[in-house]
Amino acid sequence: MNTTESVKFYYGQVLGGSADLKTDACCTPDALPPHVKALLPKIHQEVQSRYYGCGLVIPQALEGCRVLDLGSGSGRDVYLLSALVGKEGFVTGVDMTPEQLEVARRHQAWHAERFGHANTAFLEGELERLDELDLEPESFDVVVSNCVINLVEDKAAVLRHVHRLLKPGGEFYFADVYADRRLPEAVRTDPVLLGECLGGALYWNDFLSLARQAGFADPRLVEDRPLSIDDPEQEAKVGNARFFSATWRLFRIDDLEPDCEDYGQAVRYRGTLPHSPDRFALDKQHVMEAGRILPICGNTWKMLKESRFAPHFDFFGDFDTHYGIFEGCGTGMPFDDKKEEKSSGGCC
Repeated sequence: MNTTESVKFYYGQVLGGSADLKTDACCTPDALPPHVKALLPKIHQEVQSRYYGCGLVIPQALEGCRVLDLGSGSGRDVYLLSALVGKEGFVTGVDMTPEQLEVARRHQAWHAERFGHANTAFLEGELERLDELDLEPESFDVVVSNCVINLVEDKAAVLRHVHRLLKPGGEFYFADVYADRRLPEAVRTDPVLLGECLGGALYWNDFLSLARQAGFADPRLVEDRPLSIDDPEQEAKVGNARFFSATWRLFRIDDLEPDCEDYGQAVRYRGTLPHSPDRFALDKQHVMEAGRILPICGNTWKMLKESRFAPHFDFFGDFDTHYGIFEGCGTGMPFDDKKEEKSSGGCC
């Protein structure tokens, strides 16, 4: 049984609901933003009972957006997103498991009645083969995915497809499971560990390399948490490997630089994003208070200026003068700039 068949069997036949999971890898913590939590009672109970996400894949500023959910399962995130994009937006879910899609499709009319608009579609397909589906290139404002890419064998293909489907300035906002090392074959092919989102977890540094190769030059970590394995049998299989749930945002902005370069730029958050009047968190390192001018690197400036977030910021500066690496971004000049006394000896 290959990876695709194993995952289909696990999510279609083995798991009857989230209560059947053996680890907390495919579980989202209870803490949700108030505006998202308020929508949960409007989600059908059967849809919620078959939810297997590991994070919150609902970024801000979604009104009117076209959103694609990769590995949409029973449709919980699709329906939450459909409420937030509103009647002018649209959400498409893609999943390869017929049993999950049947649940999602069965409740489309039910959710349309509660939200007051019908703006969802569900397609059956494999994420490595998104080019075989009727999805127009550069047609999505946002692509999301919740704990699914680890289940895919060809992760590089998924990232390439996402880059192709996003509009310029669009973003891939997704949660997944990562390991602190490259996993041995016995872990990668174990059907239970694979189904529990651990066996297919990428080594985090390999993920960064794949993202950059796909055209996402500057991946941004939004949040992360360590995962525990409560089942002793499964814990014994993974040895010393540690696992983390992490949410990333990748922007399709083609001229981002490999490192954070300083051009003397700054932004001021206007406090106008819905549900975020006081601050906006672009990622784990960039939390912007409303009304405060914040110096930022060129990449961060472009992520805000060339995306749907632009109307919510004032921008200062340009790219005329370069000041080197932006201080505090984790990369520094490799040269020692301390002057030393000249030696009278030769050099080799």
